[in-house]
Amino acid sequence: MKKKNNKIKIFIILLLLLVTTGCTQTLMDKDNKAVKNEITGQTLTKNIICQPTNKHTIDIYQKYGVKIEKLPNCKNFKLTSGKYEGLWTSVFVKTIAYFLIKIGYLVGNFAISVIIASLVIRLIAFPVTKKTAMQSELMKKAQPELEKIQKKYKGKDDQESMMKQNQEMMQVYQKYKINPIGGCLFAMLQLPIFIAFFEAIQRTPVIFEGKFLGLQLGTTPMIGITSVTFYSYLILMLIIAATTFYSFKMNTAGNMTNDPTMKMMPIMMSVMIVITAIFMPTGLGIYWVTSNIFTIIQNILVRRSKEANGKA
Repeated sequence: MKKKNNKIKIFIILLLLLVTTGCTQTLMDKDNKAVKNEITGQTLTKNIICQPTNKHTIDIYQKYGVKIEKLPNCKNFKLTSGKYEGLWTSVFVKTIAYFLIKIGYLVGNFAISVIIASLVIRLIAFPVTKKTAMQSELMKKAQPELEKIQKKYKGKDDQESMMKQNQEMMQVYQKYKINPIGGCLFAMLQLPIFIAFFEAIQRTPVIFEGKFLGLQLGTTPMIGITSVTFYSYLILMLIIAATTFYSFKMNTAGNMTNDPTMKMMPIMMSVMIVITAIFMPTGLGIYWVTSNIFTIIQNILVRRSKEANGKA
């Protein structure tokens, strides 16, 4: 119970950081319409954290009164650059943007820097995500006993029967050392990291101006499919869909029952993610694919380790 309360507290703190501090602001024209880059189709951000490098982008910002000359050059950006905008921007957004910039200049491509940063974050979170993968494998082992209990109490909706069912299921969880909410912590942490990546990409010109395999990192797939390199965006969306579905399927495999809703969960979640990704910057899609692939490989390794050693 204590661990559960701690996780709830962490979630509340992260939520407060999200709702009480700064966020991305869209650049608007005099008619209060979002300003777009005519070449890339990208909606531009007003509160960028460093200077654009593309001449056309510079002209747009100057046209709409953004004093980019007061901003640092992206290559010289520091965690202390700019005014204080609250804990969220200072701790999450600027930190991620800083490392994306530094890695990007080091390797010569900002999409690769997104991939590297994604892998670093997943490696840091590995102890937590490994436990989630192990829990999934343990659930598979416990599933026959859980289904037996569900059949035993099928059609019994009285309070006493429900309590007995819950007690017997908890005994199975204890037998296999399963924590039913063990996978919640990283799921709670993923949301702020995802949003921080989104803001870091949107607010850093040198990143959203970047290109990778025909993809404009700041352009959404919705806009990208109308460009000459539309096939690159279609391929990205297919990869997002495939890796998301397989990742969700692997993580929920241990929770599969005869409940049609649970069996449809990977498909429903994948559809939601894909629809969201259509309207998100391509750079964020690259982050999501990298994270999915890491999860898939991690789960495969955990499964093989369990099979080889006979335990999770």
